[in-house]
Amino acid sequence: MPSALLQRPETTARSARPGIPRRRTRVLALAEARWAAVALALFLLALPLQLAGAPAWLWGPLYALVYVSGGWEPAWSGLRTLREKTLDVDLLMIVAALGAASIGQVMDGALLIVIFATSGALEALATARTEDAVRGLLDLAPATATRLTADGGEETVATASLVVGDTILVRPGERVGADGRVLDGAGEIDQATITGEPLPVAKRAGDEVFAGTLNGAGALRIAVERDASDSVIARIVALVEEASATKAPTQLFIEKVEQRYSLAMVAATLAVFLVPLAFGAELTGSLLRAMTFMIVASPCAVVLATMPPLLSAIANAGRHGVLVKSAVVMERLGQVDAVALDKTGTLTEGTPRVTVVRPLEGGDLDEAGLLALAAAAEHPSEHPLARAVVDAARERRLPVPAAHHFTSTPGVGVKATVEGRTVEVGAPARLLTGSTANDPERMARIVAPYEERGHTVILVRRDGTPVGLLAVADRLRPDAAATVTALGTLTGTPPLLLTGDNPRAAAHLAAEAGIEDDHVRAGLLPEDKVDAVRRLEADGRKVLVVGDGVNDAPALAAAHTGIAMGRAGSDLALETADAVIVRDELATVPTVVALSRAARRLVIQNLVIAGTFITGLVIWDLAGTLPLPLGVLGHEGSTVIVGLNGLRLLRDAAWRRAARSAEAGA
Repeated sequence: MPSALLQRPETTARSARPGIPRRRTRVLALAEARWAAVALALFLLALPLQLAGAPAWLWGPLYALVYVSGGWEPAWSGLRTLREKTLDVDLLMIVAALGAASIGQVMDGALLIVIFATSGALEALATARTEDAVRGLLDLAPATATRLTADGGEETVATASLVVGDTILVRPGERVGADGRVLDGAGEIDQATITGEPLPVAKRAGDEVFAGTLNGAGALRIAVERDASDSVIARIVALVEEASATKAPTQLFIEKVEQRYSLAMVAATLAVFLVPLAFGAELTGSLLRAMTFMIVASPCAVVLATMPPLLSAIANAGRHGVLVKSAVVMERLGQVDAVALDKTGTLTEGTPRVTVVRPLEGGDLDEAGLLALAAAAEHPSEHPLARAVVDAARERRLPVPAAHHFTSTPGVGVKATVEGRTVEVGAPARLLTGSTANDPERMARIVAPYEERGHTVILVRRDGTPVGLLAVADRLRPDAAATVTALGTLTGTPPLLLTGDNPRAAAHLAAEAGIEDDHVRAGLLPEDKVDAVRRLEADGRKVLVVGDGVNDAPALAAAHTGIAMGRAGSDLALETADAVIVRDELATVPTVVALSRAARRLVIQNLVIAGTFITGLVIWDLAGTLPLPLGVLGHEGSTVIVGLNGLRLLRDAAWRRAARSAEAGA
């Protein structure tokens, strides 16, 4: 009778499964947007009255309210920074608007306030939408969970109150409330938002589950193993928020220059005002020119040039399962020109898989029959190789007979009665020891080619007669070869393989992955991996290391940039790395490098746009007569353009373009 545990129901279409909820901050939910809207409404009331020739007492108070509603917040912020002996460009804008009003240009000053407030509202909205993209992950975790009490009852509690050791019940169609391990029950969980797996994953006792994943079928009793604040989803959000709080070197340089530039701009504004007066110019004209100069020379767009592209790239990468820990890292990712890859758990899946099923000549079994027979005998065993055999049978949906009288001998293998016949599965050298009937020398010749390629060979005997072999190996990730090619094309240098495995197994895997023979370093201890990275950096290379284990942590720390594989990665590797691939998709490595390069290109574009606007408007103001409203539009317009240009990387299309660029090596 086939084992029920090996039967897997048909899965639903991928497109029908739910994705990450999307939050979108409403515009008027932001205080900056509400004040900007009030200022704009008042301006639109005052302007027609002024143009229609209405008395000043009618439209004057409306303009005054424009100044107050649109300018009080930046003015207060500027005064606070001034107390700290820092000159804020926001304060300079308010001074310019008041200066314009003092010489009778009330409408021009009000227009400056409106445009400036609108620009600030757009920046606030852009920041909020960036945070939405990250914080939306939290919506995956349910607000409540069903906790089982000591007396067998049930109670509904907030997921935030769950602690390690609690037991929760997750019914079909419910989301898992906490990271934990299945105690009882069987089901299929859609965990694509965490691991990226395209199909629901069968879960049974002993399997790990993540908060926020969706249980499709079967009820599960789950032991909570992490507090809510330490769940995978919470760590994703925390890491991305931490990254958003950091500043890239380019941004730090701009902010350092900004203070000196602002002081120089104030001095230049005074000169633009006083020098013409000294030569007999009119007070009003000189003050208006000086106010216009202060506006157009302000470095608002330059200050905004760097962080929006980098933060947008961080948020986009986070949505696609790559946690970049800081803006510094996002900037540095695009600089790498050499890559070193670990083998086990990085280029490979990190778990043994059946790679070869070979029935022996003269037997009556085909591949399916041999695998089903081995899976039946191995089914009660918890050994990793046994799990690999059972999983292989499950993947092929084979009917597996029931096994009886199961025994296991450590170092040798297992024995069971299957359909009335004795079946043994284990190491060939152990099972054939002392046997003459089974021709050990012949079996050794059959086994040798597989072992030379780094496979572990399992012999299957039925009633004392060998009937077939299974070869088990850590399988190359499906996207490994494409990733190696993309990284080599992006950096212009073939990737290096650094592994502690034996040279024979390393060379075989390198050939499968497309890594050149002279770029394979095998049999390495952790310090040897560090030495290999340092030798590359001594040659002027900026090295990206990708790994997952404790033995990779020193190399991850020594590299220019380190990326850890998150699903199987050790805690030490995850803490040491600069970025983490949460969903275990190796192909995201070249994509995030390409995204970083796109962000750096946008930073350069923004600096060019900002510099061009400032230079053009300043020359116009000094060499000719630049109308104040036009100067305001030019200055604030450049700020908005730069901000929106940086936010282009928030869209999913930007990630797809980066993936295409990685494939093309752009």
